[in-house]
Amino acid sequence: MTAGIRRSEGPAITDAEEPRLDYYLILPETGAPSLRPGWITVEAGVPSAPTEGIMVQADAVAVPAEGIVVEEFTLAGDHTAIGLDSAGWTATDGWWSSAAFSRGMRTDARLRARLVAVRRDDAEVVYRRLGGGELPGEAALRGHFHDHQPLGGSAPLRLGPERVPDGFRDRRVYRVLFANDLREDGPPRLRSAWRMALADPPARVAGTAHRRVAGDDFTWDLRRIGPGVAWCLDLTACLASASDDAVRPLLRELVTVLRHAGLIPVTIERFA
Repeated sequence: MTAGIRRSEGPAITDAEEPRLDYYLILPETGAPSLRPGWITVEAGVPSAPTEGIMVQADAVAVPAEGIVVEEFTLAGDHTAIGLDSAGWTATDGWWSSAAFSRGMRTDARLRARLVAVRRDDAEVVYRRLGGGELPGEAALRGHFHDHQPLGGSAPLRLGPERVPDGFRDRRVYRVLFANDLREDGPPRLRSAWRMALADPPARVAGTAHRRVAGDDFTWDLRRIGPGVAWCLDLTACLASASDDAVRPLLRELVTVLRHAGLIPVTIERFA
């Protein structure tokens, strides 16, 4: 589990800010399904309100959580990903940081099957019930990031001449790559969350959604790259406002929704 890790210690503090890190629970590699009164239930990746315990429910089978992982992408000024930091915690090993573990989350199907995306408040319950006490605030959690993984960070790939629609000052195309596959309940959840028009039957483009934010126009397509292998989200941003401030929070929202639908983000690139 923790081969090639870098361990660290840090104080438990609290943050009042909105959670900005990505949280996952680590499930045991083996073990019989079990039920205990008061354990927390995370059904299909959508957490319930915190209760007194540490259970997750995956594919209708309840199993105990073994630990937690927190991650954060480092973003460039244009909101593309240039690095990834992560830290994990288990009761036996304490806090550790491992770029190799983070890569394995994206390349090893067996490891991915042991991960469930959750909200911070559910991670807090698991951490406390496994004996960790109060989960440190996000500023302190970043102090456990000791094995940084650099990502591409290259200039945008220009696939053709710039075509900015009338009424806009800039047009950008972002691609967010994801490992894993959507769960069975993923498409209806996306339809509900984004009012996404889903392809029927699903084609290469599984669905499309649109949003207007303060004069800026955003359209995104969810695409399957390979069966059970990878997906991508292509976001076209037509910017009318003087800044690109709306891009980052929207990307964050879209990635979060897809994480809770079963996908694991790999990187954020820009094509225009």
